Amino acid sequence: MAPNRETLVGSYSNSENKSHKPRRLSIENLQRTLSDISLELSKESRDHEELAPISEVEDAKCECCGMCEECTPAYIKRERDKFSGKMICGLCAAAVNQEMEKNGGRKEEALNEHMNACVRFNRYGKAYPVLSQAEAMREMFKRSASLRVNSISPRDRGGHRKGPARSSSCIPSITR
Repeated sequence: MAPNRETLVGSYSNSENKSHKPRRLSIENLQRTLSDISLELSKESRDHEELAPISEVEDAKCECCGMCEECTPAYIKRERDKFSGKMICGLCAAAVNQEMEKNGGRKEEALNEHMNACVRFNRYGKAYPVLSQAEAMREMFKRSASLRVNSISPRDRGGHRKGPARSSSCIPSITR
């Protein structure tokens, strides 16, 4: 059973038991509210019409590593413009940017260096992973040896090293 008007009016009383009648909505207020809502809805529909349609995505293959990505034609064009007409994936682009920082900002040289590294890896690294790891270790040893030759520490120059010399491990004295 639906409540009648007296029940509704009685439920809106405050703590002092003074009864306040609820405000009556006028037809003008309802019409204004209705027109405001319809205006907002028409604005939203216009906003959706102004959005550009989503273009189709394509599979684009990175010319360095061979990885495929789904890209829009606009993105592919931007990447080709950045990297001398070559489609480069995001990971390779980051590697090329790091290589550019190393060589002083020469983009073409950095791109060629990275592409050569990817070709070497794709040729040997995927087919012979152990051989690839051995090659990487050899490169690390070469680099560390060249750094040691250029080192300026007193020990490397034949000078006397200051401080105590370490002749054995300290673990046996700790465990006693």
